[in-house]
Amino acid sequence: MTRFDDLQESLRLRPRTWLVTGAAGFIGSHLTATLLQLGQRVRGLDNFATGRRSNLEDVRREVGEAAWHRLTFIEGDIRNLETCVQAVQGADAVLHQAALGSVPRSIQNPIASHQANVDGFLNMLWAAKEQGVQNLVFASSSSVYGDDPHLPKVESQTGRPLSPYALTKSINEQYARVFEQTYGMHAIGLRYFNVFGPRQNPAGPYAAVIPRWIRALERGERCSIFGDGETSRDFCFVGNAVQANLLAGSLPPETEGGIFNVSYGGKTSLNTLHDLIRDRIALTHPAAARLEAEHQPPRPGDIRDSQANLARTSAILGYAPTHSVVQGLDETVPWFLSHPEPAE
Repeated sequence: MTRFDDLQESLRLRPRTWLVTGAAGFIGSHLTATLLQLGQRVRGLDNFATGRRSNLEDVRREVGEAAWHRLTFIEGDIRNLETCVQAVQGADAVLHQAALGSVPRSIQNPIASHQANVDGFLNMLWAAKEQGVQNLVFASSSSVYGDDPHLPKVESQTGRPLSPYALTKSINEQYARVFEQTYGMHAIGLRYFNVFGPRQNPAGPYAAVIPRWIRALERGERCSIFGDGETSRDFCFVGNAVQANLLAGSLPPETEGGIFNVSYGGKTSLNTLHDLIRDRIALTHPAAARLEAEHQPPRPGDIRDSQANLARTSAILGYAPTHSVVQGLDETVPWFLSHPEPAE
């Protein structure tokens, strides 16, 4: 058995109360569903800026009514300190996912990104400290590595941030380190590497690449690739991110915290990713097999290559990713094809 298997069994026997911020978002909704399925009590916090009510409805259908009633949902904004204090009361651990994601969004509106990602994060840190929460786990990002060229990426070596979004996540990590040193709490950062999976939003100008391409190919449209397509990413199925959050949120007080990479540990070019998605769409939409990607100029703020070194995450958290990119796509593509885009 893995450490995560042991943790799941322990949680079933001894339920805890978890606060999930961004609970109506992509990763947050998966965390909420998994915790409810494990018999946990969950408080969810979201202001629906990017989270979707349909995600919560999907969680309700997935977990069933008995589990759903263990969720207490608060509609509120992490930029309000009183809301954060209210949400964290009685929580044993905080899984902080609420943020404004997307590098292009942060370049378009850096002030909004800073307010949500830095001011909101500091509010949540302070609220958790004041309420005596031992473990606060927060979503950081591989964008923190910036212009550092080394592969695979190790937590101790970063470069200069290339976007306002990357800078906000770097500031989060520094605040977390100060709170650990000053107040003795675990403020644990998970550097996500391109997380994907069911319920990820495919719509809008800041949509992630995998759901956007699935919807485009489903409609018979060509996909756009920024650059020559040999840009590579370490794509991470959402189930792997859920595992890392629960392991980090359950760290004993004496265990080392800090920053951890979260991904699968591989490299996939955008050209390869496009072909993997197209082949799966073509099984039910044969016309998609003839669609070739169109290339556009590279976007500002994008890094060329990204790959995670998972040695620290494995050694300290006991993290063992269960899904490769191919395995993740085998679950993600059918989900989107069977779930028409909700009208919101």
